[in-house]
Amino acid sequence: MINRRDFGFLLAAPLLARDLRLSRYQIISVRIPFAERVREEWMRSWKNQKREQSDFIVHFVKLHTSGGLMGIGETKMPREQADAVLKGMMGRDATAFSGDDSIRGILISIYDLLGKAAGKPVAKLLSPEARDRVIPTWWSQCFSPDLMASEAKLGAKLGYRVHKVKARPWEDPIAQAAAMCAVVPKDFRIWVDANSTWETVERTLDITRKLAAFPNYFAIESPIPRQDVEGYRTLKGRLPLKISEHVDNIDVDAWAREKLLDRWISGAPKLGGYVSELSAKALRHQAPIWIEHSIDNGIAQVFQAHQAAAYRGIEYVISITHVLEDDCMREPFTVQNGYYKIPNAPGLGVNLDEAAVERYRIG
Repeated sequence: MINRRDFGFLLAAPLLARDLRLSRYQIISVRIPFAERVREEWMRSWKNQKREQSDFIVHFVKLHTSGGLMGIGETKMPREQADAVLKGMMGRDATAFSGDDSIRGILISIYDLLGKAAGKPVAKLLSPEARDRVIPTWWSQCFSPDLMASEAKLGAKLGYRVHKVKARPWEDPIAQAAAMCAVVPKDFRIWVDANSTWETVERTLDITRKLAAFPNYFAIESPIPRQDVEGYRTLKGRLPLKISEHVDNIDVDAWAREKLLDRWISGAPKLGGYVSELSAKALRHQAPIWIEHSIDNGIAQVFQAHQAAAYRGIEYVISITHVLEDDCMREPFTVQNGYYKIPNAPGLGVNLDEAAVERYRIG
């Protein structure tokens, strides 16, 4: 956890004479459908994965202080659990929760509050040397080659230069690659996430060698089960593309010492000290993180970008808001020439679109 003394400047800044005790909160639940252009194929893909889902439910949080500040975030936990956590936070100083992984997405609203109190963007709150821009990635579920191509073309048109795509047994990844690479610029880079569905070393080598024939492809993710450490040892040094895997349930330092991975993926719900520690390990082992812990709404997407700007071990940020019907934000998440510019206003620097929130509100 980040030590409270790291926020000592809060007590010195003239803006901060106000009370930072947490006084009340609101939880607002919304149901956001998939975007119409991908809805049918996304539902088909998930049905093939034994998953019945047509939308995402998000619990937004508005966290207020006695001094009149308000921070926005979300929960990354069920509403009932979030309600209990928030009740236990009331009356305490917001700085007591800086870096606290146990409060999950509620930490986003804490950082928004602390940034506003300090008059600093969250990225600068986390690190004075924070970068002013990050590299976000476009994202696609396992769609047909034609839809993969139209989605890749749209991502490129909107300024993205990196695309994460899903590979599954019911679609040919080579046909998907051919369709996408025929319509995107030469500098548009693609990596493919198999989520262990290639299963074996032999199949991974075969598919990866075929994908490497397409210049836009640069990496694969989770080709075989991560429990198969011996399989990853066999793949080491034999792949024409970079290889990445999730950090969940593996000994990151042991894998790094053996140089089994070129990159790591982090999607855990811990948002505070855990991420900063991962970044430090990534720098130490020279294997950057591709982070996707905040994917399904605009608040979390922007917070994730602030973290990536602050922690130099993070290379890419991954979210899926562009394949949802709405990100529920007033400010668009604009990408230019492959980069997203970090908002310079205090806190997250963005606001909920209250009309959209009401439109999708449930309960």
